[in-house]
Amino acid sequence: MAYTLPRLPYSYDALEPHFDKETMEIHHSRHHQTYVNSLNAALEGSELSSLAVDEVITKLDQVPAEKRTAVRNHGGGHSNHSFFWKNLKTGTTLSGDLKAAIENGFGGFENFQQQFEKAATTVFGSGWAWLVKTDGGLKIVTTHNQDSPLMGEAVAGTSGFPIIGLDVWEHAYYLKYRNKRPDYIKAYWEVVNWDEASARFTQSG
Repeated sequence: MAYTLPRLPYSYDALEPHFDKETMEIHHSRHHQTYVNSLNAALEGSELSSLAVDEVITKLDQVPAEKRTAVRNHGGGHSNHSFFWKNLKTGTTLSGDLKAAIENGFGGFENFQQQFEKAATTVFGSGWAWLVKTDGGLKIVTTHNQDSPLMGEAVAGTSGFPIIGLDVWEHAYYLKYRNKRPDYIKAYWEVVNWDEASARFTQSG
């Protein structure tokens, strides 16, 4: 079973002016498509290809050594971006149990924003900033390249169930924001899909 590029639940210009149409189109139709194509090539003929990508990246130890880096990079890219697109929408509001958990866990929403922005800004090179749910509660973590918290501590250096995540690779923002990553990070708050985040928070139990 081959992996496929997921359709976006909105048009490429739906997140304007915060995330621009050209970047969204290139990011989705080219960058994400490349991860999908490369993952399919790496797992061709493997039983793992029948699994959902989020499950594949938790089983990297079962991937043949010569394919493991490709599956980590491109499987991570496919998983992370499939999550990222669903995590974007204008006009939603943080509320309910997730709002309470963020306020309790970080001493208020503004403190959470500041800590998340600092984490996203200080990722060196390419990577991601995440809000994850763990057994100990909510945590802000970062990963390098296309690593995911779903991969676990041994691979990604962190773990947890992603609630929101921000791509801070330059390809995600450079056309509009150039080298001003902090401006892109602040714009993210205008397009976080808090409805999706709340659903994931509830799903994680």
